[in-house]
Amino acid sequence: MSARPRVVRVDLGERSYPIHLGTGDLDGVGDAVARHTGANQVGLVTVPGVGRRYGARVVRSLRAAGLKVTRVQVPDSDATKNLGQVRKLYDRFLTAGLDRKSALVALGGGMVGDLTGFTAATYLRGIPFVQIPTTVLAMVDASIGGKTGVNLRQGKNLVGAFHQPSLVWIDTATLRSLSPRDRAAGMAEVVKAGAIWDARYFARLERDCDRVMELDPRALIPVLERACRIKAEVVRRDEREESGVRALLNFGHTLGHAIEKQMGYRRIRHGEAVAIGMVHAARRSEALGLAPAGTAGPIEDLLARLGLPTEIPRYDRRAHLAAMKVDKKKEGRKIHYVVLRRIGEAQTVELSPAEILPARAPA
Repeated sequence: MSARPRVVRVDLGERSYPIHLGTGDLDGVGDAVARHTGANQVGLVTVPGVGRRYGARVVRSLRAAGLKVTRVQVPDSDATKNLGQVRKLYDRFLTAGLDRKSALVALGGGMVGDLTGFTAATYLRGIPFVQIPTTVLAMVDASIGGKTGVNLRQGKNLVGAFHQPSLVWIDTATLRSLSPRDRAAGMAEVVKAGAIWDARYFARLERDCDRVMELDPRALIPVLERACRIKAEVVRRDEREESGVRALLNFGHTLGHAIEKQMGYRRIRHGEAVAIGMVHAARRSEALGLAPAGTAGPIEDLLARLGLPTEIPRYDRRAHLAAMKVDKKKEGRKIHYVVLRRIGEAQTVELSPAEILPARAPA
């Protein structure tokens, strides 16, 4: 039986769209896609595991709404986010006859959403797309805000576009198929939302994190809804990272992306790398005198309770520094690095890679 859905609106004028949060209502997505995109044909992009579990249901729902569907599966790896894969999607959709009256639908985690969104932003100079996130990370972060992109050999998300979805459809029942490790990895972005924006929300996470990890809907739905509202508010204030507010969402990501690169985007989850990056950033905030002593402790403790790593892997420090030098937040020799003033309040400071990761820090 479906729980009563909740709706969070991303308010961007003519680019506004709803985030639908429900439980057990994946079968209703087709009518919503048709209504919000105006499409008569869609390209559905997913990965094998998600496709096996949910692909047929989504296809049936889309077809029942009168939409012609072309379904494409891509390899389930962050290495799939590349220009070669985008080119393959272009070829497939052109062959299928998708035109400017068509839309793309991303069914899966953050990688699928980023890849599909970038393809939608650039196919025929831009067509609508819809996010159907099936991971915690994608539900509260990657699917919201219109940042799309792919990786280059030199680093993550170095090619991309701002292209807002027409709809985000969240069915929390899809989280039941995730491993505990993947649930925890997604929770890193939930913790981030509290750490940079809302101290009361962070305290709620400390109280309810065990129930959220168990997918207790009485704890899960309010936690996800608040995280979505925080992301929506940040995007409303600074859609294209022009005022600096949206940059706060990069808390933990500078070092996190460097760690992912050193581990080949395979041996560590994105959320695990971000967890390490958040703890390091909180410690640096204290060391730089920007946050009071004890700020990092609760963040480290909460992430550890979730089963997430908090220490930098033992890699050559020079390799981490080199990876940070191609960070997309870099200007000149400095990086706009996100630090905390306290839990619930963040800011950016300009630091060099060596200042972010001093020699005495573990590497």
